This record gives sequence, C-alpha cells and structure tokens, in this order.
Amino acid sequence: MRIGIVNDLALAVEALRRALSQRSDHTVVWTARSGEDAVVQCARNTPDLVLMDLVMPGMGGVEATRQIMARSPCAILVVTASVGGNAPLVFEAMGHGALDATDVPALGSDAPGAADGLLAKIDLIGRLIGDRPARAPRMPTRRAGNGERLIAIGASAGGPAAVAEVLGGLPAGFPAAIAVVQHIDEKFAGSMAEWLNRYSPNPVRLARPGDGLVAGEVLLAATNEHLVLTPEGVLDYTAEPKEQPYRPSVDVFFDSIAERWPGPIAGVLLSGMGRDGASGLLGLRRKGHPTIAQDRATSAVYGMPKAAAELGAAVDVLPLDRIAARLRVLFGDLRSASQ
Repeated sequence: MRIGIVNDLALAVEALRRALSQRSDHTVVWTARSGEDAVVQCARNTPDLVLMDLVMPGMGGVEATRQIMARSPCAILVVTASVGGNAPLVFEAMGHGALDATDVPALGSDAPGAADGLLAKIDLIGRLIGDRPARAPRMPTRRAGNGERLIAIGASAGGPAAVAEVLGGLPAGFPAAIAVVQHIDEKFAGSMAEWLNRYSPNPVRLARPGDGLVAGEVLLAATNEHLVLTPEGVLDYTAEPKEQPYRPSVDVFFDSIAERWPGPIAGVLLSGMGRDGASGLLGLRRKGHPTIAQDRATSAVYGMPKAAAELGAAVDVLPLDRIAARLRVLFGDLRSASQ
C-alpha cells in the first residue's frame, strides 16, 4: 500500500516509518508537516492511504481531511498522539471522510506487537479499498407484518456527522426504535454516543447484550463484534462471521432484523467506504421495507450508498437533509414532515 504521513513531529513520523517498515507491502510515498502541505502532496501524488495527525501548526487534520476528500479523495486514517483526548476532532474528521482513528505507536518501544493495532487497521482499510462489486440483485417480493417500528441506520467514513443530522431531524419521542451501526473502534463508541446526544432529541446510548429496541430511544453498536437481533427479540453481539472485514458489520445487523424483527423497518445507509450494508439493505427491500441511501452529492464518501444504489437496494436515494423528513413521513408525524 502506498502511504502518505501527515505529522509535524519528527519523532512521530519516525515512529510511523518504523511501524510501516515491518510490512514489505507498505511504502511511504511522501510526508507532510502541515495540513496545507498534505493537501498539495495528495493532489500531486494521491496515495492509497493517508495517516493524518489532527493537531498541527496552520491547517489541522480536520480541515486537511475535508479538503483532501473534496479534491483528491483517498483513504484517511487518523493517527494522533491521543485519540481519546481529541475525540471531538476525531468525529469531525470522520464526518469529512476519515475511516478510523488510532494512537501513534510509541517510538523506541521494542515490545512485540507494539504496532499491531495500527497495522491491523491498515490491513482492514486495504480490504475495504480492494472490495469488488457484488452480483446483480433480484427485485423485492413482499412486506413484513405489522408491529413495532424500527429505523436501522448504517454508516462508515463520513458517517458520524451524517448520523447526527438524521437523528437531529427526528422529534423527541419519535414513534420508532432506532439502531445505529457505525464503523468505529469500540474504544470510541462511548464518546460517539455522548457526542450524538448533543444533536439527537431522542436519547442515545450504547447497545448492551439483552437490550430490547424501544420507541424513542437510539441504540448505538458498542463493540468490535457484530450487533444482531436474536431469535428472542433482543440485541446481542457475535464474532461470527469472522471473515467479515467490517466490524461491526451493517450487513450482519440488517440481515438479522430482516429475519427477526416482526414489524415495519426503515433501512438507511449513509456515507461510507466499501460496500458494507448494501446487500443487507437489499434484503430489507426484498421483504417490502422502505429503504434509503444517501445521495452522491451529500456523501463525504460515496461508497456504501453507491453500492446500494447499484444493487437496486434503495427505494429512495436522497440528499442528507431530506432523509429525516422522509423517515417522519414513513414512521412519524406526517404534519411535521416537509419535502
């Protein structure tokens, strides 16, 4: 993988070089000491992956991520001294298209496995970049029975801000349960739930094993295992399928609710790299549920929604600012929706 490093600290750059040197298939194609330099370097020589710091003199990593994704898009992994200490900036960068975040490996650490976390995330991104199109679909057949309503949202790169906007457009006490599967490391899931609570009129919390989905509450997938709805009608986590590169997987969750949720479901697939969620959304549509994909113009990364559109999985392909209104029409107060 061809990799660009953006960091103003020489020690951090050296630590990243040493970590990447453990793998012969990774090559550092350039380094940049500021966001401005990174934007220029990406335009001249777009790498497969950028390792982006957040706090730098001049243009920081959030704005650099936004400009790179607009001008010369490529995969971006936030790698900074303290992800936990910069959680709001991490979510802002992910809102502009960064895929994930991790800490800089400590320079001078000779402990085996010191760089394993970073290299594992790079491996996962490599699999996302290498995704191939799925087979063409068959058309939907029938609708599920009546019962409690459920909104199921899947998102990845660019997803946090998109999820926040959708949740912010649903009034308090919304008459549907809401579940969100966002590709994010479990270390940051709690911070993301807290952050989403700033925007959502309905309370947001992490989903726990045994939780039921109830109207007016938002549950966010909380671990690196897959969130599923069990045959008993409660949430749980599972390591299977282990070969699934996306963790937690939107497809795995969508498949479980398509099989087991007794009432109407609205499936929503937002900004993200790769194809996760597309086949799951198609499964929902095949059972007659309304399905929505974010459109190209408003997606920070038009990968997952594009895959859904290509599969014919989305009944509606909508700009981000119309998705909450559509959900209100489907499941909420018709008088409050305006399109």
